[in-house]
Amino acid sequence: MLTKRSTVYFDPAIHRVLKLMAIETEQSISDIVNEAIRHELAQDQEDLAVFAKRAKEPSMSYEALLKKLKADGKI
Repeated sequence: MLTKRSTVYFDPAIHRVLKLMAIETEQSISDIVNEAIRHELAQDQEDLAVFAKRAKEPSMSYEALLKKLKADGKI
């Protein structure tokens, strides 16, 4: 598989955790980061699918929601 090189700057504490995780799991930091990014992208894809599915549902403003909750005795 072809790979692309990129420079990423981590918070020092996150970098320490990544190094420890790499040692514990016998993976490279690149593999761990790639897996995390794939996971996040998959979650984004799931979220977009849910948004698309619910796009035709009626919406309500925040103000209207508060009024309804108050009228229903919930707040």
